This record gives sequence, structure tokens and C-alpha cells, in this order.
Amino acid sequence: MDIKFDDKGLVPVVAQDWRTGEIRMLAYANKEAIEKTVETGYAHYFSRSRNKIWKKGETSGELQKVKEIRIDCDGDALVYMVEQEKNKACHTGERNCFFRKLKEGKVENVLPFETLQRLEEIIRERIEKLPENSYTAKLVKEGKDRILQKFGEEAIESLIALKNGNKEEIKEEVADMLYFLVLALSVNKTSVTEIMEELSDRIKSGGK
Repeated sequence: MDIKFDDKGLVPVVAQDWRTGEIRMLAYANKEAIEKTVETGYAHYFSRSRNKIWKKGETSGELQKVKEIRIDCDGDALVYMVEQEKNKACHTGERNCFFRKLKEGKVENVLPFETLQRLEEIIRERIEKLPENSYTAKLVKEGKDRILQKFGEEAIESLIALKNGNKEEIKEEVADMLYFLVLALSVNKTSVTEIMEELSDRIKSGGK
């Protein structure tokens, strides 16, 4: 499909995180910026204030590796599916540009679709820094076998909750199990994204 640029030769581009699904930023691109993005694999945009093409992160190091470019049904907007290399897309230092609610101040909640990957970020930081008074750090120091033991215990408790059919109990026990699962994956240097990619490949091939 041909891109429908506006009368200034621009098209809006949403940068969406390929890993978490969150919207990182909104910018504009002209034909040349899109061509540079395709050619280099890194996000390029057109600055309306500076009247020039710019590569995201060229000075800050906050590069956006573009995994895929999508176009909307009318052809007048694009989505760059990006891997945000240093995890802070906004010039303010926030992880994305949409960190404020319209009437309620700064966004504090994590949306359901990004929860596992955001949990993984926290766990990986705990593994790296091993802060005092951190339950995750305590488990890491106790070793992989202890982590796997806890995962097994929570898996059994989740099965019991599912058997009992109590919704609140199910939510609590499965949430605990998922925490230990992500921790076990992290100590085995396997990411949630890699698991999701495996499931994605299965869906593309018809699934089970």
C-alpha cells in the first residue's frame, strides 16, 4: 500500500515497543526518513521544529531498533515496532512520552499487556544489583534450586486453586506462580519475549 503523506510530505509515526507493547512516542516522518529507517534498521524521523531528518538516539544513545513497520488501513499513519535499546524513549528521561494522564497526573499503573515484561525488568535489576531487603535478591543468593523449589510449590498451589474454582484464590496463586516462573527464566537467561516468540511461531503455523 502506498503511504499517503500530508500536504507537507509527512506522515505520523507511532513507535510501539516490540517487547512490552507500550506506546513509546509519536513523531513524524517524510519519505526520506522512512527510507533511512528501512535501510539502516533504526528509527529515523522528521523534525518539524528543526526542519530536518533525525535518527532517534543519535546523541542520547536511546536508539530504536525497528523490528517491523506497519501501515494503517487508510495508508496515512505508520507504526514502528521498536526495540528501545536503553529503555527510555522520552527526552524527559521517562520510559515513554505518554507518562501523564489527562486529568490525574503521572501514570503509575502498568497495563496488563506489558506486565510480565515489566516484572522481568524489575527481577533482572534485582539479580544484577542484589539490593538489601529484596526478596528476589534473597532467593537469588540461595541459588537456583531454591527458586525452582518455590516455583514448584506455587505451581501446585495454583493447581489446587484451579481445582477449587475460587476466582480470588486462583488470581493470587497464579500471580505468585508467574513471579517465580519469570524469576526462574531470568536466572536461566531466558526472556519472557523469547517464550512469547515461541508461542507466536506456533500460532503462525496453526497452533495446537
